[in-house]
Amino acid sequence: MSKFDNSKIMPRYSVIAIIMSLIAVAVIGKTIYTMTAGRSYWMEVAASQKKDSVSIKPTRGNILSCNGQLMASSIPEFKVYMDFNALKVAGNDTAFIDSINYISKGLNNIFPEKSASYFKQYLMEGYHKVSKHWPIWNERIDYNTFKEIQSLPIFKNENKNKSGFHWDKFNARRRPFGSLAQRTIGDMFGAKDTARCGLELSYDSILRGTNGIIHRRKVRNRFLNITDTPPVDGADIITTIDVSMQDLAERALIDELKEINGNVGVAIVMEVATGDVKAIVNLDKCSDGEYREVKNHAVSDLLEPGSVFKTASIMTALDDGVVDTMYTVQTGPGVWNMYGRDMKDHNWTRGGYGTLTLPWTLKYSSNIGVSRIIDLHYHKNPEKFVQGIYDLGLATDFHIPIVGYSPARIRMPRKNSRGQYVNWSATALPWMSIGYETQIPPISTIAFYNAIANGGKLMQPRFVKQIVKNGEVIYDNPPKVLKEHIAKESTIKQITRILTEVVSEGLGKKAGSDKFLVAGKTGTAQMSKGALGYKTGGTNYLLSFAGFFPANNPRYSCIVCIQKTGLPASGGGMSGVVFHHIAEGIMAQSLKLNVTDARDKESILIPTAKTGNLLATDYVLNALGFNITNGWNGSLPFGNPIWGKTITNSKTLSFQKENLSKVHLVPDVHGMGARDAVYLMETHGIKAIIIGRGRVIQQSLAPGEKVKKGMRCELRMG
Repeated sequence: MSKFDNSKIMPRYSVIAIIMSLIAVAVIGKTIYTMTAGRSYWMEVAASQKKDSVSIKPTRGNILSCNGQLMASSIPEFKVYMDFNALKVAGNDTAFIDSINYISKGLNNIFPEKSASYFKQYLMEGYHKVSKHWPIWNERIDYNTFKEIQSLPIFKNENKNKSGFHWDKFNARRRPFGSLAQRTIGDMFGAKDTARCGLELSYDSILRGTNGIIHRRKVRNRFLNITDTPPVDGADIITTIDVSMQDLAERALIDELKEINGNVGVAIVMEVATGDVKAIVNLDKCSDGEYREVKNHAVSDLLEPGSVFKTASIMTALDDGVVDTMYTVQTGPGVWNMYGRDMKDHNWTRGGYGTLTLPWTLKYSSNIGVSRIIDLHYHKNPEKFVQGIYDLGLATDFHIPIVGYSPARIRMPRKNSRGQYVNWSATALPWMSIGYETQIPPISTIAFYNAIANGGKLMQPRFVKQIVKNGEVIYDNPPKVLKEHIAKESTIKQITRILTEVVSEGLGKKAGSDKFLVAGKTGTAQMSKGALGYKTGGTNYLLSFAGFFPANNPRYSCIVCIQKTGLPASGGGMSGVVFHHIAEGIMAQSLKLNVTDARDKESILIPTAKTGNLLATDYVLNALGFNITNGWNGSLPFGNPIWGKTITNSKTLSFQKENLSKVHLVPDVHGMGARDAVYLMETHGIKAIIIGRGRVIQQSLAPGEKVKKGMRCELRMG
């Protein structure tokens, strides 16, 4: 018989093989189950442990004024919540209950509009509901407030799975100067971080930056964000806007709109040499009666400009040499029939202007005078007149970087194959010459007047000067000359003189200043109501004044446009007033005087000082550079606010020696501090009693009263 019985061993291997086979089948079965029926579950588990290609938003760039002041900036804001389910799972609910009073009191200190008892009741409500997303405060909060909340018990634990405290972060867009230049700077669509209008929209790709990418992994029960591609923050743009000028223009315009009950107001201030838009105001009267920036009328409104266009008409005639400044025109009694249609001057009810020289057609803003000059010389060739207007730059497309901008529309006469004008009537030219039958936005009008002020050089209206990234200029946008000469030099000089006289002698007097010369032109136009034409009842008017200052050395040009309903309506008397306030305000801001110019040579140059503590006075005067000479013996000639005499052209102060022991009158200490008043009284042998704090407002002994031994004087301070 064999030493080993194989018959007994073999069955054991068979059992093991069977068991292993069953295990293998089970594993395969489980695998198949996991890959099929359980796939969705395990995919969810995997997703909870990692997250790939998560986009990170960069910080949006700032919009700055020309002086580097923030006009729009992104700041972090937060909404804070509690996950009471996570709090309970982590076993911190007891700690929360123990700290609820302290938390409620802390929230009350942060948000005093709600009581501590309110916060306690409110948080306990979320606790009992086991809410996973219970808002601690229903509004967004800034970073400092967020850190205050985060410092409270429970909330200070940064692991939200243990504390339950979590938050949503937003990049909020804020304008430190509020509504100033709002439609030009632009708006954002809240949390969506989507630009809405203005420079925010035009420069959105530059301001926005580039998104980054991260992936998230769970390591040892903590999620880690691993950066794949870091975000690239947006660049800053530096505008041409001057905050002080913008504020000045807005206040001047809104005051006049309220005064006359205007509907819409526009003001633009441009720097003559560069074309920089220093201020741009757009105000609409809202349903509540308040004026706000709703639409950028300055660059988008295509309206008939009215009489401010007459300047261009006269310039065209002067530049073509068909008239000169001595040219005269007959305007009759203020009504003149132009091809079957009556044209009227504003004073037609008072008999009109009769015969006018060319300059006075602008000074009086005579519709008949200007239209007759143009019609007499261009009626048979209107294309030449319109081409002259084009040459002046009024029809130039400036490609303004603001969404909604519309270039001017000035139609050119066209002939058909038979030599007949198409869509051009006999009255078209006369009415075009006085500002009708054209559509020109205010930005184009002011660019034209700016060119006159600039000696004929037409500048591109500039809104953005530079693009800056991390303190380095990555794009520079220098001033751009679009046309070196819009007219002959002689024409520019002649029209500048006439525009100056419009303000000094004509209808634009209210736009002028007694401190510097102003040149400009008024405009009062009846606004068309579309298909209804020009209605007499409830008529809307466009009131304008465009010009520049100082006229003898122009620095700034400005246009003010006001839309209002009904009479009275005056471009010079309403828009001109706003122009006046803007011009004087700007010139006052930029006024720089030498301090020596303000010195009165006849005055005493030593500072005035009350008698009192001589040691203190000596210290102060020496610190200011005034040297006390001739010595002093602790006494002072009192009753004299200026000590001693001033030595000519010297910072030297002389004391006149006088023996106070010879003075036996009660001193006047009104207005003195306690220390000086007590000193002066007691040097005269009077006991001073101080009542209250501050400076002496009342003394019980009358000044000048003879001093007697043992006198007491109560000094009431206030």
